Amino acid sequence: MSAPAQAPREGQQALVLVISDSPDDDPVGLRTSPVPRMHLPSPSFSAEEYHRAPLVLLDDRSYSDFTLRHVPPRPGLIVVLVAPDDGTIYPRAAAIGAEAVIRAGDNLNWLHLRLHAATDCRYAHWEALLAGGPADPPPPAIS
Repeated sequence: MSAPAQAPREGQQALVLVISDSPDDDPVGLRTSPVPRMHLPSPSFSAEEYHRAPLVLLDDRSYSDFTLRHVPPRPGLIVVLVAPDDGTIYPRAAAIGAEAVIRAGDNLNWLHLRLHAATDCRYAHWEALLAGGPADPPPPAIS
């Protein structure tokens, strides 16, 4: 897990926040992405880290603990489905205001492009990103 984040210095971009209670250091399958991120369990992230992050990825296995925090909806919240075939995830994602639901390991091109867009493409290696096929967005999280 990442160490607690320090307040970014002027001109320094906030890190993408990955909320996951999993001990795995890459719970949503982003090992190949060069975008800097901070992995924190749901009880440990601060309201400032949550609001400042350009994008928040929520491991669906941490959904219950996340909702106990009563954090407000925000743009750029994406639920990453790790549990197989969980049909309840779409209404649950819509309930917390998630922008999208994406399955970990499935067509991560869209997610990698979304990570880069959220960080103003500062870390993009375009040749690698665009070589893997279509980058179609996942279905919206609406009920």
